[in-house]
Amino acid sequence: MPKEIVSTDNAPKAIGAYSQAVIAEGSRFVFCSGQLPIVPETGELLDGDIEEQTELVMKNLKAVLEAAGSGLDRVVKVTAFLADMSDFPEFNQVYSTFFESNPPARAAVEVARLPKDVLIEVEAIGLVE
Repeated sequence: MPKEIVSTDNAPKAIGAYSQAVIAEGSRFVFCSGQLPIVPETGELLDGDIEEQTELVMKNLKAVLEAAGSGLDRVVKVTAFLADMSDFPEFNQVYSTFFESNPPARAAVEVARLPKDVLIEVEAIGLVE
């Protein structure tokens, strides 16, 4: 099945062999790669606390979803990867401001290490038109 590659300058460029997001032809879903706290305009890593990094990650995820013809309101599943699960309350507080009603299904897991040693990475699956 052919696929459509989604790319936007409003989120960090892919830093490896992956696309920001992919829509499978004939599918109603967009599969977004994990977003890191990288400032899209500079490509620089945000060296902030978990709240600051979560805020930027969610903004980057929003930009990728919108480039695919979707949006945060159309997300059905999120996976959050945390470097330290003790950061979960702060992460959850910021994350919840992006999904004030009808939040998607979600998993949050602690991992041994994340790319560029960031504190958080978030991926999502959303509906498209």
